[in-house]
Amino acid sequence: MKAAPARRHPSGDDHDFEPAYGLPEALPAGEKLLWQGSPDWRGLARRAFHTRKLVVYFAALALLRVALMADDTSLAERAMAGGWIVLLGATAIGLLTLMAWLTARATVYTVTDKRVVMRIGIVLSLSFNIPFSRIVSAGLRLEADGSGDLPLVLDNQDRIAWLHLWPHARPWRLARPEPMLRSVPNAAAVAQRLSDAWSLHTGQSASAESAAPAPQRSDAGPAQPALATG
Repeated sequence: MKAAPARRHPSGDDHDFEPAYGLPEALPAGEKLLWQGSPDWRGLARRAFHTRKLVVYFAALALLRVALMADDTSLAERAMAGGWIVLLGATAIGLLTLMAWLTARATVYTVTDKRVVMRIGIVLSLSFNIPFSRIVSAGLRLEADGSGDLPLVLDNQDRIAWLHLWPHARPWRLARPEPMLRSVPNAAAVAQRLSDAWSLHTGQSASAESAAPAPQRSDAGPAQPALATG
């Protein structure tokens, strides 16, 4: 029997030789693909790489630098002093934005009727297969634009190193890292599809709840449960 040919995704990324796009191997017979997508790079830049916070930080730093200069300092000297800080900040924010774009481009999240698969990594590509039987609960944090984060709580038998997951890990869960689908477009619909599939596969009831949209607080508080054993 011949192996299934590698399928090239229409976006034409660097993973041309995958047996199936975003997957380490073709789906087994009887397993259905329910959803597949990638993070929105803009949301990833804001919430994972904190570019908005850095804009405020460097702007405040530049203003403080200028304000603390001697009174007899010329306008040109003040502009030069503040300009260097602005240039440094713009460079840092630009590099982080590029990182967010590359991360989103290299990432594929897949939901089937049996598992969640995360293909991540810019230079070294890794795939994490997370069967529904290993998922205890999940969460959904919605943003005002409809995108959101879906953290997955694994049972005590499974643990993935936080550094292996980042930035696809829920913030501040270092002792027990939680894989997280970051900045997923139309996140409520994806969460509902995941919830329904998880419930059908495990035979346990699930609820679909979400945190209220909070663009400024995506990492500040706990996400509400999207899957919970009944």
